[in-house]
Amino acid sequence: MKHFSRYILSAVLTASLCGMMCSCSLEENNPGGFTFENLSKTTAGFQTIVNNIYFGLERSFYGNVNKIDFMAITEAETDLWTTPRNKDNTSTQYFWYYAGGTPNTTYTLNFLYSLYDGIGSCNKVLQYGDLPPYKTEEERNSKLAEARFMRALYYYHGVEQFGGITVVTEKDTEIGEGVYTPERKSPKATYDEIIIPDLLYAIEWLPKGDDSYITRPTKKSAIGLLARCYLQATRWTEDAEYYTNALKYAKMLIDDMNAGGASYNAYMYDKYEDVFAEANNYTNKEALWKHAYYSDATYNGSSNGAHVLNMCHELFRAQITSFPARENNADTYETWEGSKNGSFMPTQHLISLFVNSDNTLDPRFKKIFQNVWLANKSYTWTKDMANQYDKDASVIGQTVAVGDTAIEFIMPQDPDYAAKKAQRYTSKHMIIDYADVYNDAGKTVEMFHKYFNTTEAYKADGTNENFHSNFYPSMTKYNTTKFFESNRSKIRFGNTSAMQIIRMPEMMLIAAEADLKVNGGSNALSYINMVRKRAGAKELTGTVTIRTILDERAREFCGEFMRFYDLARTGMLKDDNYLNETNPSVGKYFKAEYVLRPFDTSTFLPSINNGSEYQNGGYASGAK
Repeated sequence: MKHFSRYILSAVLTASLCGMMCSCSLEENNPGGFTFENLSKTTAGFQTIVNNIYFGLERSFYGNVNKIDFMAITEAETDLWTTPRNKDNTSTQYFWYYAGGTPNTTYTLNFLYSLYDGIGSCNKVLQYGDLPPYKTEEERNSKLAEARFMRALYYYHGVEQFGGITVVTEKDTEIGEGVYTPERKSPKATYDEIIIPDLLYAIEWLPKGDDSYITRPTKKSAIGLLARCYLQATRWTEDAEYYTNALKYAKMLIDDMNAGGASYNAYMYDKYEDVFAEANNYTNKEALWKHAYYSDATYNGSSNGAHVLNMCHELFRAQITSFPARENNADTYETWEGSKNGSFMPTQHLISLFVNSDNTLDPRFKKIFQNVWLANKSYTWTKDMANQYDKDASVIGQTVAVGDTAIEFIMPQDPDYAAKKAQRYTSKHMIIDYADVYNDAGKTVEMFHKYFNTTEAYKADGTNENFHSNFYPSMTKYNTTKFFESNRSKIRFGNTSAMQIIRMPEMMLIAAEADLKVNGGSNALSYINMVRKRAGAKELTGTVTIRTILDERAREFCGEFMRFYDLARTGMLKDDNYLNETNPSVGKYFKAEYVLRPFDTSTFLPSINNGSEYQNGGYASGAK
């Protein structure tokens, strides 16, 4: 929902793992005799406790980049993304597996805070859920179901990031000595004892809802997350029952969609372009669960401020301001294509996945990647700029006016590719050839450029830095014009658009992967082709393998917070072979132990008695 209470924030840190992080219980800091029990004696008061189950979500998950880049820990360090221009960066823990250096073991602290803030808030709802005077048990149970859905989500991300974690439930209400020597529950046990039961309860008691639901989950949200969790749990167990159940719950929504959504409101758009159309954003029919941050003049939607809410619209842009006909300004920022440079560059492998065997492009490529930008600032070519970007001297003095095409990235599969390629040295706008940026043989980004228009400073021997790699296809799934103006002079705008966190096509690809294990893949192709047919892509034939499914998931869900989990689940991160094959620039830094994140060594591990044993392998413990 949009508006979540903040005034009881100090109370949501229950006597859980957060207690190890120097947080206090309510009774130790209790102004005015306030207690959760008293608050829970009215339905309005209890609702403020329910609202706080989303605070952990808002601190560090799905778009908020102030505490931790959640997109990075779910999408980076995979086969799909690299850093801009594939160059060194200051966040190697997010993109390059520490680039061969000593692992950063402190960057996960805020994620742990947010994770257990969220879990603690959910536990409070479950602990006091029998007190508010609801008129029906159905209404009461729907509130508990909301908390159990969110608790399952938090534990899901905790397990998939760290492996074994400490599980805290609503029954844990005292800070005892044992909390300083916590035990890590196995991933499988966490799925079996917490995540799956919570989601089964949520399916039973959450409302069917409608397309207007944002952040608050519905029945289809819980079914979709349960299907995802059953499949993801196979990362930790050989038990075929998990595949069977993943298929069962995915089919539950597929069948409902085919029946018109009567039971769960399941739906998939007929046209792919409708999925991310701004007109469908808040009431997206395809979304099984969506989340949006809220901002207005008196409430920023987060204790961190409006300008660090959903920042996904910034993450995937090329370095377009490297060309002076583009600048980052407030007026342009509010438009669909924006201006600010991003931090995610598609790899050669990701782009290659959109190239069909007949050398045509999958229709989704042009619908989710932007390759042309217009000028938002008048620019007249200088000699230095012309030389740097390999332009003929004839462009010097020519002007790119506001509204003219400024940058154009061309693909070999474009119908006019040859003609555009022939113009790239003499056109007054920037024409960037795919081959100037990506190396198909090496499956990487071209780091150097062989100049055609040579000068004393820029040579033809391929020893010069490749400035053309500033410009590359930029994913637009999160582009928006829905902003709250936080500080215009500093170009700070809160993105209030909704993110589609679970979409209906995922159910088809979950079903395909599960069917591969349960039925030998007899139905897998039909599930995959349901997704491809909607996309307007040519239907696949032949034998389905796990790579077939992974490739389709990349085309459909790139940038949607799941690729790292996909690779970990399917065994592609058991060693460095897969990454060296698909994204060698990252693969060369990968070690198998890095598939799990480190527990923080700055505050968390030193505060417990068993930090050395608690830490994941391959990392320093920082234990006291």
